[in-house]
Amino acid sequence: MAPLDTDKAQLDVRGPDGHPLEIPRLACGAMADLKSFPAAPEHQEALGFPGELVENWQEVAIAKMGELAQKNRAFQVYLDACVKCGACTDKCHYFLGTGDPKNMPVARQDLLRSVYRRYYTFAGKYFPWLVGARDLTREVLDEWYTYYHQCSQCRRCSVFCPYGIDTAEISMAAREIMDCVGVGQKYCNEIIGKVKAVGNNLGLNPKALGATLEGLEEDIEEETGISVRLPLDEKGADILLITPSADFFADPHIDGLIGYAKVFHEAGVSWTLSSYASEAANFGMFIGSYENMREVSLRIRQAALDLGVKRIVFGECGHAWRVAYSFLNTLAGPFDFLDQKYPVPQHILEFTWGEIQKGTLTFDKSKNDEFRLTYHDSCNVARGSRMGDMPGGQFEIPRNVLKAVCNHYFDMDRDTIMESTLCCGGGGGLLTDDLMDLRVKGSSPRMKALQQVTADHGVTHMAAICAICKSQFSKVMPKFGYEMDSILSVHQLVSNAIVLTGQNAGEDDADEAGED
Repeated sequence: MAPLDTDKAQLDVRGPDGHPLEIPRLACGAMADLKSFPAAPEHQEALGFPGELVENWQEVAIAKMGELAQKNRAFQVYLDACVKCGACTDKCHYFLGTGDPKNMPVARQDLLRSVYRRYYTFAGKYFPWLVGARDLTREVLDEWYTYYHQCSQCRRCSVFCPYGIDTAEISMAAREIMDCVGVGQKYCNEIIGKVKAVGNNLGLNPKALGATLEGLEEDIEEETGISVRLPLDEKGADILLITPSADFFADPHIDGLIGYAKVFHEAGVSWTLSSYASEAANFGMFIGSYENMREVSLRIRQAALDLGVKRIVFGECGHAWRVAYSFLNTLAGPFDFLDQKYPVPQHILEFTWGEIQKGTLTFDKSKNDEFRLTYHDSCNVARGSRMGDMPGGQFEIPRNVLKAVCNHYFDMDRDTIMESTLCCGGGGGLLTDDLMDLRVKGSSPRMKALQQVTADHGVTHMAAICAICKSQFSKVMPKFGYEMDSILSVHQLVSNAIVLTGQNAGEDDADEAGED
C-alpha cells in the first residue's frame, strides 16, 4: 500500500477537533436536490408495483399507510410516541456529514409522521396546525422520495432513542408506500428483479458462475499446491453456502470466498453453492416489502430442499445476515428438514470461530504482518442480529477471528463501534453512483474514526464482513487519503494466514508455517 497521505485526509474531513461525532453547522436544504434515479416501469412491474404514478395516488398512499399501521403495531407506536427530546438529532451519519436538518432522524420521521397525523389522529384531522399535521401533496411525496433515500436504515438513532423509535422501519414503510403508488427507486427494484429472474443481484447465469468457481479453484491450487473445491449444485452436500454475489465478482469480496473454501476444506466438511439461490442479499428489506423479501428468501429454502443439505451457512453480508437471523424462519420456514444440532442459519464467522476453538485450523499470523488492522462493525450485524450463544457475540466473534489470524489489531474509538457503530454511508439501498455525493459525506464520520486510529496506532487497513460496506469503502476511502484496497474481507485475512494440510511452504520456513 502507498503511504497514507494524512495531510490530504485531514483536509478532507477533520473539523476543528477532528472528532468523528462532531456536530456540524446546520445547512438547511443542503441535500434537497439530490435524488436517486427512479425505477422504470419494467422495474416496478416485475415486483408487483404500478409502473408509473397512479391517478388516485393520494388515496392509495393514505390507505397503505393505515394498513401498515394496523398490521405493524411497532410502526404505529413509532409514529405516535416521539416527544421531540432531541436524543437522536446528532446520531445520523448523514446529518453529521451534510448538516441538512432533514437528515436528523426525528426530522426524517416527521416527513411521514406529519401526514399520518393528518389522516389518522383526531387532533390532526380537526386541528392540524396544532400538531404539525399536513396534507399529502405532490411536493410532500417528492420530499419523501428525496430524504427517505438518504437513510441507510442503519438503526444507530434507535440505540439512543429513549423510546426505541426505529427510523429504519419508518423509512422502509415510506419506500413501500411510494412503490405502491408507482414511485420506486431504480437501484433497489432493478436488483430485486434480477434476483427473481436469475438468482443473484449481478445477473450471473449458472454457466458464468460455474466458470468463475473453476477459475478460483485453479488459482488456489496454483497458490497452495492443494486442490480446494468450490462446488456448485452438488446434491447431498452437508452445507449450503449462501453468499453475496459480490463474492463471485470483485476484490476484496472474492478473496473472502476463497477464505470460506479453505476453511471448509480444512474442516473436512462437504459443501456447495447453488446456482438457483446464488445471492445472500435481500433488497426486499430495503424497500420494506414483505412479499418481495419472502419471494427472495423462498429461493434459499427451495435450493436447500433440492440439494438435500443439512445446514445453511451465510457468507459475509450485513443485511443478508439480519434477514437470515431475524426473519428467515418467518419468511421461508420452518426449516425442520435441516440438522437441528446446528444453528439455523449459521454465519460463516460462527463456523470459522468454532473450528478455531476446536483446533482444526492452523494459521501463520505473520502472513498478515503487512497490515495494521481495525474492524468496522456493519450496522445490520451490530444492531439487527447476533452471533454465537452469548449476547454481544456479533461484536466478539469477528474480533476473535481477526486476532487469531493477525498480529496487529486495534479498535477504533469505542463510541464509533459495536452497538454504536457508524454506518459506511452506502447501505440501505443507497450504493448507487447517482448518490455518490451523499455516500461520501455519509462516510465521513466513519473515516474520521479511522483517521484517529491511524494517527494513534498506525492502522493501514480496515476489515469488514458486509459486501455493501466493502464496496462502499473501496469507492470512498481514496477520497480520504487511503488506497482502494485498504478495505479487506475478514475471510480474506483468514485465507492469507491459514495453513492447509500438505500446503507448499513456499519461501517461508516450514516450521514457521505451523505456528499459531
